[in-house]
Amino acid sequence: MSPEPGWARCLDAAFGPPLPGEYRAAPEDFLVDEELDFAPEGRGEHLWLRIEKREQTTLDVVRTLSRLCGVTPREVGYSGMKDRFAVTRQWLSVHLPGRDAPEMLETRLSALGIAVLEQGRHPRKLKRGVHRANRFALRVGGEAVDAESFSARWQALCEGGVPNYFGPQRFGAQGRNLQRARALLARGWRKRDDRQGMLLSSARSFLFNELLSARLTAGCWAMPLAGDTLMLDGTQSLFAVECVDAAIKRRAAELDLHPIGPLWGQGEGESRGEVESAAPARRFELRLEQAHPALCEGIERAGAKSAWRALRLRLGTPELTPLGSGARLEFSLPRGSFATAVLRELLAHGDFAPWPAA
Repeated sequence: MSPEPGWARCLDAAFGPPLPGEYRAAPEDFLVDEELDFAPEGRGEHLWLRIEKREQTTLDVVRTLSRLCGVTPREVGYSGMKDRFAVTRQWLSVHLPGRDAPEMLETRLSALGIAVLEQGRHPRKLKRGVHRANRFALRVGGEAVDAESFSARWQALCEGGVPNYFGPQRFGAQGRNLQRARALLARGWRKRDDRQGMLLSSARSFLFNELLSARLTAGCWAMPLAGDTLMLDGTQSLFAVECVDAAIKRRAAELDLHPIGPLWGQGEGESRGEVESAAPARRFELRLEQAHPALCEGIERAGAKSAWRALRLRLGTPELTPLGSGARLEFSLPRGSFATAVLRELLAHGDFAPWPAA
């Protein structure tokens, strides 16, 4: 596996490394709108609020709603965590059985930089990960955007998909979350030391990125291999393929099917076997375990259950709009995917620079 975090990009072979560029110069340059497949029913114990926030985390809003509504933070629900240095829209819920929202709640939230866009009652709490996608509108600039190759790089991502890397925010400044995760897993993960599971998630995300980079370097990140499990685009439906025939190749080329990689956990290390005798897809997982045994074993001991994530993502309804200075990019991504995975293919930026050696 390649040293971290020099993770491979999919466009370098055709266009060379990206040129320097800028994004998120101001919060208004990074707009995120959470998309649900349903709306509040209009009745029930939970008050749902669709809010717009600026320069606040989702957990900041949770704490504010908790205080203003007189409930515990656990009684406030949300589906996804949204960036701080951005303008973001999302739904949250507050458990208010048998009582109305506090007086002037919208006004008090507005004074704190939180605008209420919609609201309604619903029988159930908003749970994590139920939103379908996030819609992004990003303003980018700099040498990379001014180059003639920029629109061609963008078109290549629209047609061929994007490596579904976890973004740098998952690992903290200069990878410090991962460093902390290594230390915690080495002495034994405990919930009280990682209450939000951020460090455990950082370690699993790192392993996924490592495997994706290895497959990208080998030229098989988007095209299925024998023994792969594939995910149907836009769903969590999975099926295994022992033989990659012409129909599978065609559907993969059309971005209808994507190979998947593991989010490491209990069950992933079973039936390890020898690398040379394993199915082509399985060899990458075995090499990952050989390269990072302490992380893999620590995650399994922590009790995390193995899960799966697509190696590639499709940009939903992508748009590129030239501006007087720079450009505006618009696209949707499935929940759990990062806009920074798209941007790192288009421009070089300090957020995507290698971490210092540990």
